Amino acid sequence: MRSTGQLGTVFAGTALLLGCMSGPAVSEPSASAGERVLVFSKTAGFRHDSIPEGVAAIKELGTTAGFTVDATEDAGAFTSENLRRYDAVVFLSTTGDVLDGAQQRAFERYVRHGGGFMGVHAAADTEYDWAFYGGVVGAYFQSHPAIQPATVDIEDHAHASTSHLPTAWNRTDEWYNYRSNPRERVHVLASLDESSYSGGTMSGDHPIAWCHTDLGGRAFYTGGGHTKESYADPAFRQHLLGGLRWTTGAAQADCRPENGYRPLFDGTASSLSAWRQAGPGSFTLGADGSLTTTGGMGLLWYADQGFGAYSLKLDWKVDGDDNSGVFVGFPPSDDPWSAVNNGYEIQIDATDVPEKTTGSVYGFRSADLAKRDQALNPPGEWNTYEIRVEGERLRLWLNGVKINDFTNTDPARSLRDGHVGIQNHGSDDQVSFRDIRIKEMPVKGD
Repeated sequence: MRSTGQLGTVFAGTALLLGCMSGPAVSEPSASAGERVLVFSKTAGFRHDSIPEGVAAIKELGTTAGFTVDATEDAGAFTSENLRRYDAVVFLSTTGDVLDGAQQRAFERYVRHGGGFMGVHAAADTEYDWAFYGGVVGAYFQSHPAIQPATVDIEDHAHASTSHLPTAWNRTDEWYNYRSNPRERVHVLASLDESSYSGGTMSGDHPIAWCHTDLGGRAFYTGGGHTKESYADPAFRQHLLGGLRWTTGAAQADCRPENGYRPLFDGTASSLSAWRQAGPGSFTLGADGSLTTTGGMGLLWYADQGFGAYSLKLDWKVDGDDNSGVFVGFPPSDDPWSAVNNGYEIQIDATDVPEKTTGSVYGFRSADLAKRDQALNPPGEWNTYEIRVEGERLRLWLNGVKINDFTNTDPARSLRDGHVGIQNHGSDDQVSFRDIRIKEMPVKGD
């Protein structure tokens, strides 16, 4: 069902809507054909009594989502021949030294050749003397306080493991402190609000779930999952499923480290005070912090400031065959056609001709369609654009994959100084945007 109403109408009820959010039911999209996952739960130190519940939950998620799950505590499964059968290996609350040298080498080859890794809870309390594993898991366990409620701050609302969660996720678990902060090396999906519980030791910056790809394969870790109750919690099960879908390649996301960005729109009504609507139509502000198009052709643009050299990131989602776009490099105007005629549009529309489809610089340059198709999530799921402008050069990443590289040569246009905005295309198009953020960079000469 399409949303209706204007921003001004929605603002008055935003606080109420956000306050009424409840935990979602588990939604389990299908995996693509053939995904196979190995769950490994060998322990050489402390053994969590929740391991059987964790194995059972992952098997149940696999049955529903359409991938095969094998479970073992036999380290002999770590041979190159056997690991090639799997799209991902889950270390489920493993502890201590669980693999010998040959098994470690087989696993390292597996990851470096694109195999997926998912670590749950005490996976961070494993293999302290194996540097490669430390890089894969992202950070090692240091200590933990007593089991207690805490607030988990969701930093990435597009990743399949966190897109269903409220910005502040309240849950009870055993909250790990880590020996180092992985933020500079990984993409942080969620962090702990240390003021919401007792015993946090990471000076207020406390990542608790993250992902990265810098060692060849996809690696995902979540610090949750100590308690048996975690594996019966629909929101946590969906968190695990989303991690599995991304780790196996069934879902796409931008898992490059992200630091130094500031929000232009953070999901709140107050952050829209710097934006102006040009032309007809508008956007509705949802309880989940997203903006959804409504009405005829128009443009919501950031009026407070123009930008020269920058990286602009935002998340977007279509319902079906819908049309919208992100405009950059245009002068301030209340006429939406000014952006069309003086700036550039990064298109969102999956079914148009190559130079006017998703990932294109509309009317000027097609995306690399093979890479675009591989990186794109389907309708109903979130995608992330990075639009990087330096001088007259514009580069585009979709879910962390570079798909376009365009240089402006039109003397009537310039990318060097302009505004940014999002388009509401027409009454039959429903496109949502979320978490619009920017990192300004030094201006370089050509």
